[in-house]
This record gives sequence, structure tokens and C-alpha cells, in this order.
Amino acid sequence: MFPLRDHNPSTRTPYVVYALIAANVIVFLSYWPLFQDPAALNHFFLRWALIPAAIHEGVHLHGLATSMFLHGGLMHLGGNMLFLWIFGDNLEEELGHLGFLGFYLAGGLAAGLAQYAMDPLSLVPMVGASGAIAAVMGGYLLLFPRARVDILIFLVVIIRILPVPAWLMLGLWFGLQLFAGAATPTDQGGVAYWAHAGGFVAGLALILPLWLGRGGPAFWARTHGHPPHPEAPYRRTPIPRAGRRR
Repeated sequence: MFPLRDHNPSTRTPYVVYALIAANVIVFLSYWPLFQDPAALNHFFLRWALIPAAIHEGVHLHGLATSMFLHGGLMHLGGNMLFLWIFGDNLEEELGHLGFLGFYLAGGLAAGLAQYAMDPLSLVPMVGASGAIAAVMGGYLLLFPRARVDILIFLVVIIRILPVPAWLMLGLWFGLQLFAGAATPTDQGGVAYWAHAGGFVAGLALILPLWLGRGGPAFWARTHGHPPHPEAPYRRTPIPRAGRRR
């Protein structure tokens, strides 16, 4: 299950979303040559990533911020930027450019602290924008729970694009982070599930004042959980099944 786009068009240019995507890409390209030298790459991450044990000792605190702009590979970068592009523009429209930038950075810091809290003595470097983007997803869920999101589904040889409500896609995603986080030892590396979960909860909390200011449940009653403007009209594109080669 992988999101491709939402049906929630923004009416203003999301300059901050574009700037964040550009910054992440530029930073990644700046150390791309280090992937040919694992020792040099590891030294780079030890200097700029978030390392919980270092935070515990009160050193390398800058990693809470710099880790948000580092990625462990092209797929890591591409997946995160896709999520930011899908869900970020609508929150930037609601919060304003500077408000969204503050929201994004605060969500990323909260995500890093959540991962630190779960294993403060871990020596595993943490990199990626996914914690901050999880905050964006949490805020999106609270404001637009029934906005439609097109997801790509792989079921063995069957591939389909299906529109689903945001609450279903984002709720399942959050549940998977909690399940995987509980099932995965924090000291073995891999995906920082607790950073994802922490960022998501932080996004819900940070967007709560805006949601309450618009009436809370009354806002949902007015909008029925949908965006406050007409959905983007997309034609459903069929994906043919692959036949056998002869």
C-alpha cells in the first residue's frame, strides 16, 4: 500500500514544501560520493545524524536538527519526499508559509526525541525526514480525515490504484508503526518506528489548536471531514495485468 496522490488540491503555491524537498535533495547529493566508501559514510553519519547516546551525554545536540535532512539511500529519500509532496501542500496552505515551516521542524524534533526516549543509550545513528513528515501526516489526518488518497496496492501479481479516505490510509500507517516498533528491538537498527509514531502524535497535537479554533467537531460537521474546496478530478487509470511470456 503506497500513496500516489491525494484529491485535495491546494490553492496556493507551497513554497516551503518545494524548498524542503530541494534542501533534502541538495544535502543528499552533497554526500552522495561517500556511499562508495562505507567507512567515510559512517563517519559522516556519526557526526551529523541523531545518536541517542550522544544526546543522553549532552553532546552532538545538533543531530536533532541535522538528521532531518539526511537519508540513507535514494529509495529512502524518494519515499520521504513523495509523502511530503502529497500531504505537505495542504498544511502549508492552512498554516501559512512560516507557520508550516515551524510546524515541520517542531514535528521533526519531537520525532527525534521520541526515538531517544525509547532507547536513550542507543549508538545507532538515526537519519531521515520521516519523523517530520509523520507530523505532517498527523496534522493532515485531523483536518481532512475523509480526503481521498490514491494508493497503489500490490497483491502478488495484481496491481491496482484505489482511492481511499485519508483516515484509513493514515490510520493503518500509524498502527503499523506502533506494531512494528513494539516488535522490533530499538538497538538493532533499521527503521526508526518510534520516531514515526512520535512525529505523528506531535503533528496531531500541534494542529489541535487550529482544529479547535475552527470549531473542532463542528468543523467536521460542516465539512464532513472533506477538504473545504472541490476535490481534484482524476480519471482512474487502469493498469493491465501482465500476461505470460511465451
